[in-house]
Amino acid sequence: MSGVGDRLAAVATVHDVRRIALALPRAYEAVVSDRVKFRVGRLVFAALSHDESLLGFGYPREERSALVASDPDKFRMPERRDERYNWVQLRLAAVDESELVELLTDAWGMCVPKKVRDGYRG
Repeated sequence: MSGVGDRLAAVATVHDVRRIALALPRAYEAVVSDRVKFRVGRLVFAALSHDESLLGFGYPREERSALVASDPDKFRMPERRDERYNWVQLRLAAVDESELVELLTDAWGMCVPKKVRDGYRG
């Protein structure tokens, strides 16, 4: 039986973002302008909005329009100031934990050396 309760239980949380991101090699958390960001070195691969309802994450610039078009209730284009970056936004309440793992791992993979990415088994 699949109902509203099942869907609510499956929604990813800020706690899930933190747990998944910090489990990735070389990743660490930083607070910049009162926003939580996840980094590898100086590169940000994920960032929470001030109200923690949106998660920005690394995503190939040339593919993001197709991603947003595929599910506009889940994904959003980055804020205008971030359009030059490989970045897209996600409504955190619209994703489950397994998809969040995939998105964060891919975003992290854009920031680490290929040897680290290829050696990681999550």
